[in-house]
Amino acid sequence: MQAPSVGGIMLPRGNGATVRLSRGASLTDFAEKINANPASLVQVMLNLGEMVTATQSVSDETLQLLADEMNYVVEIVSPEEEDRELLESFDIDFGENEGGEDMLVARPPVVTVMGHVDHGKTRLLDAIRKTNVIAGEAGGITQHIGAYQVATEVNDEERRITFIDTPGHEAFTAMRARGAKSTDIAILVVAANDGVMPQTIEALNHAKAAEVPIVVAVNKIDVPGADPTKVRGQLTEYGLVAEEYGGDTMFVDISAKQGENIESLLEAVVLTADAALDLRANAEQDAQGLAIEAHLDRGRGAVATVLVQRGTLRVGDTMVAGDAYGRVRAMFDDKGNNVEEAGPSTPVLVLGLTNVPGAGDNFLVVDEDRTARQIAEKRAARERNAAFAKRTRRVSLEDLDKVLKAGEVQQLNLIIKGDASGSVEALESSLLQLDVGEEVDIRVLHRGVGAVTETDINLASGSDAIVIGFNVRAEGRATQMAEREGVDVRYYSVIYQAIEEIEAALKGMLKPEYEEVELGTAEIREIFRSSKLGNIAGVLIRSGEVKRNTKARLIRDGKVVAEDLNIQGLRRFKDDVTEIREGFEGGINLGNFNDIKIDDVIATYEMREKPRG
Repeated sequence: MQAPSVGGIMLPRGNGATVRLSRGASLTDFAEKINANPASLVQVMLNLGEMVTATQSVSDETLQLLADEMNYVVEIVSPEEEDRELLESFDIDFGENEGGEDMLVARPPVVTVMGHVDHGKTRLLDAIRKTNVIAGEAGGITQHIGAYQVATEVNDEERRITFIDTPGHEAFTAMRARGAKSTDIAILVVAANDGVMPQTIEALNHAKAAEVPIVVAVNKIDVPGADPTKVRGQLTEYGLVAEEYGGDTMFVDISAKQGENIESLLEAVVLTADAALDLRANAEQDAQGLAIEAHLDRGRGAVATVLVQRGTLRVGDTMVAGDAYGRVRAMFDDKGNNVEEAGPSTPVLVLGLTNVPGAGDNFLVVDEDRTARQIAEKRAARERNAAFAKRTRRVSLEDLDKVLKAGEVQQLNLIIKGDASGSVEALESSLLQLDVGEEVDIRVLHRGVGAVTETDINLASGSDAIVIGFNVRAEGRATQMAEREGVDVRYYSVIYQAIEEIEAALKGMLKPEYEEVELGTAEIREIFRSSKLGNIAGVLIRSGEVKRNTKARLIRDGKVVAEDLNIQGLRRFKDDVTEIREGFEGGINLGNFNDIKIDDVIATYEMREKPRG
């Protein structure tokens, strides 16, 4: 039935009917739902003062505006719901359906360690795994999520426990929350000398929201001033009552540093799992689960850590994880050993995916490569449309305050690139939660894993965005392109520095005293061993000039592998020189640092005082 015209155009009247659309839908998608001509909807939008093409992805607000004008109710389908509908269209059931009771077998509990930033979570995992992961962390904070399986003996029976290692700083709230959702039990680490802190409560609330049992590890009992009884009293206020006080929460006093009572903690986890949970899964069905972490590896391509939640994952299976798919070429356990299959609650490293899935993406095994490709492509298209819908107008952090005051921009557009998907997601989540008043919005136009590329600079140039590189650098001609286009590219290795700097910029407080100026880059072509000086890099200067006694960083496959190095020695043939220019070859000695490889890039820079504007 035709309605009276809207702006002179005859269109079907909605009469309050609901139209379901995915995020980033176009006017053509809307028109298909209501049997209208897309061109007529373009005209309606023109009458409303917005110029939109028929196939352009538009924002939720634009869809809402159009629906109100035509008396429709628009319902934006959530990504989770859309994904469920997508899988149903392929007749795939993703979720809790495990088959009959006789198909279920016992599985290990999956545990997340939570707590305040310096209460010893990483050291506890370190003590459990007998490995040292703290040393490689920038700022002493866990930057990536990993998963590990350990064995313990309870009542003369070997029991396995899977640990998901969630990052510790409060900036990683989103990852910690997701970690709890993929978890059976949470270990809450509280330092006996500090007691309950704000992040302790935050972690506790995440665990409660995920409805998982909690085991409390009271750490640092060997430190002066330790008072485990005080911790028990404080947590009673938040509903965690120790067993010895008549409650049902197990408290274990430990010292992660001394390795004291670690076995008792593992036993408490197993006993809590047995008492409170029915941990069984069907090991016979096609594997399903979560991608916990993923990154690009130079030699192996996309590498993903996945946690199998049900079914058994085997080498040769065709899997789809988020918008990535592929056939499992090889699998490795947490110790780096090759494995042929992984059952429920088992974490494995998987090779063979086409690209890097996001941390927290679900994965599932399908029968055919074609099905996997179609699911992945539809997911990728959905993500792309949603990203296009967010896009608007280049600005740097320094002049953001001026631009805001002039009313030229109401939002800060960001492109985030990092070395692993978990870090990227956490950084995005933290930045989007910054509270800087109503003057400005933060929008992340694109996020990805890997070096900053020319495509990223192109997107930033076209949408007035700032590019953030987290533990990665620009590759190829991207640096020159950024300079030419005036795109602001920022590099960080510790997440809260990025958050603080952007928050300061949004509040108009950013006045850097020094800036980093790139002097030159050198590609390592050969490595010479010297008994006196260590490894000497035979290099070709690719750009600029390399000077002796300047700062340097080592870049391997677009990722920064070492910071704060010094060019201690510089030679041309047999002569010591003070600088080598672009196009010439020479030798570079990085002092005590010897971990260099052929094809690595040495990027040199100096800090120059910047006039305050």
